[in-house]
Amino acid sequence: MSIWSQIGSLIEDIRQSEIVTAFVDKLASAVRGLGSGLDRRQLTFTMAMIALSAKMAKADGVVTQDEVVAFRDLFDIPPGEENNVARLFNLAKKDVAGYDAYAQQIARLYEDERDILADIVDGLFHIAKADGVLHSSELSYLEHVADIFGMSEHCFERLKMRHVDTGKQDPYTILEAERDWSDTDLKSHYRKLVRENHPDRLIARGVPEEFVRIANDKLAAINHAWSMIELERGLK
Repeated sequence: MSIWSQIGSLIEDIRQSEIVTAFVDKLASAVRGLGSGLDRRQLTFTMAMIALSAKMAKADGVVTQDEVVAFRDLFDIPPGEENNVARLFNLAKKDVAGYDAYAQQIARLYEDERDILADIVDGLFHIAKADGVLHSSELSYLEHVADIFGMSEHCFERLKMRHVDTGKQDPYTILEAERDWSDTDLKSHYRKLVRENHPDRLIARGVPEEFVRIANDKLAAINHAWSMIELERGLK
């Protein structure tokens, strides 16, 4: 059974009056049943992104077509599975109530896998900026989710900088590097980041293949930051 079909089965019996509670309970039960393998991580990650993305889109009071398109752009949904994804998205987007309880559930499931939690926030930024504006309510939502995930302020600001161009983008911050590093150390660090953020590495730690867009975006941001540093230091 595909991840998408599993999602459809999990929400089959959810009644409209118990969306949040039933969804969280079913998720926890399903994940426990899967043990600790890759299937568990992939299912959890996918459902987290669908539910939190829907609630992210609703955070400013209205779900725009741009945000729906951005959501679909993040996922490579197989033909015939669109209904399973749409049902969960539509259930979750009705309001933002309960997103904190759900985020807490995800934080507990991934408490020893901080990179996965960062991947989720990374994807949420993509949804938030889809309509061309990062609304204050959306930023508050993202900050709260990141806080629930135990993400440091530095890590959150680095993600924000990659997605929101305020004219103050710092390539060193994006690369998690220091300005006083030597050219050799910077280049070595850059190559390490490229290896660590390759799509295959994300898939290995539990990001489904359908979500590799997040890896491609990360690599693009890393490469762009490195190009800025090369230009600044005359390395080209």
